[in-house]
Amino acid sequence: MPALSTLRTIDDLDRRILDQMQQDSSLTNQELAARVHASPPTCLRRVRKLIQSGLIQRQIALLDPALMGAALTVIIEVSLDAQAAGQADAVEAGLIAEPAIQQCYRVSSGPDFVLIAQVADMAAYQALALRYLTGDPRVRNVRSFFATARGKFDTRIPIK
Repeated sequence: MPALSTLRTIDDLDRRILDQMQQDSSLTNQELAARVHASPPTCLRRVRKLIQSGLIQRQIALLDPALMGAALTVIIEVSLDAQAAGQADAVEAGLIAEPAIQQCYRVSSGPDFVLIAQVADMAAYQALALRYLTGDPRVRNVRSFFATARGKFDTRIPIK
């Protein structure tokens, strides 16, 4: 995680680079430089600095879940039987090892975890739930919500 001092040292050019890269990280350095109004060497140096500082964690491709055979999005609330930190750590380790679970959050005021999973269909969800949720004696309660439509999906963080 970048230090607060890193956040304070980025300037307008860094912000423009970050904004463009969040929209399309496949841009060549030449294309990126043109879009942010900087020379290619300056742009490359800045991108490397942003990576080294930790502000850019990784560059990835976002795939279409339906075309990849994982059209069912499931939001899952998981409550544990006990609140021991070691128990939560152990459950979390199992959850994050499962490729179908794309996001795993520890939360307060309600369930212990909220998960986002992407599976092929209801049978795949049931198999996932049996493996990691309902079959685990440390899990007290599971509530699952199935997305019927996606109104918004974005990975961008607002640049200020």
